[in-house]
Amino acid sequence: MRSYKITDYGISATDFDIGHTVESAQPLTFHADYNLAEGNLSYVSGRNLINVLWLGGSKSCRIRLKSKDMDFAKREFVKRFALNDDMEKIYKEISTDRFVESSIQKYHGMRVTRNDPWETTLCFLMSQYNNVKRIRLIIKRFVSEFGEEILDEKGNVVAKAFPTISDLLECKETDFRRCGAGFRAKYLVKAVDYCTNNLDLYKLENKSYGNIKDELMQITGVGEKVADCIALMGYGKMEAFPIDVWVKRTMEAFYFKGKSTSIKEIRQFAEKRWENFCGYAQQYLFHSARNM
Repeated sequence: MRSYKITDYGISATDFDIGHTVESAQPLTFHADYNLAEGNLSYVSGRNLINVLWLGGSKSCRIRLKSKDMDFAKREFVKRFALNDDMEKIYKEISTDRFVESSIQKYHGMRVTRNDPWETTLCFLMSQYNNVKRIRLIIKRFVSEFGEEILDEKGNVVAKAFPTISDLLECKETDFRRCGAGFRAKYLVKAVDYCTNNLDLYKLENKSYGNIKDELMQITGVGEKVADCIALMGYGKMEAFPIDVWVKRTMEAFYFKGKSTSIKEIRQFAEKRWENFCGYAQQYLFHSARNM
């Protein structure tokens, strides 16, 4: 069931909370500008700056958009924030126990966003052995250093775009280290080269989850967890269940009686328990674990 409606001023939606969504360590967490206390969000998609004002609560809200291309902004926002997702169905499917139910109650309206594949790849390459605050600092530096300027009607710079693969082609490892990438800089150099000469990320769209994951793991520095994050938030593959230290601890504590459990066993458990909505279950578990 569609949970939104396009209006003259923007969009009206149900079961949607922009604050929970943006703060939950998804790509926009790392590069968008926001003041969630006031409901303000600004981000660039392609070469378009989109300004958002979110009004209301998670059960029912209005979203006012401002952009040079309003038709694009509305389409982009609906896709980015997964407003086509049937949250009533998803909540019903993943509410298998008290922990998930309490997570949904606490973070009602959080969506799993759908982002540009390269944007997602760069963000999660930088996420390894890192925390949210520092990932955001690194990604914001990347945007500032390498992103193309976005101009308003008067020619003033109003923002910078997320750097594309081609924007980074001439960069060296030292350039990325200057932005705070650390040891991840070498992975990014190889990722830019591989995604230029061997893999078109934008042609994976219609492939299966398994095929996408296999292709992504050919990129140096992309292991199973990062590949799952990209499959989930770059391609919308809800079968993905990224397992980091937060999710592993939470799964062991609540579903395996505190016993140390292999990632393979945890994944098999998740696939059986949450089936086609593993990605949503994971995001609620992850966000709850980080804020416990």
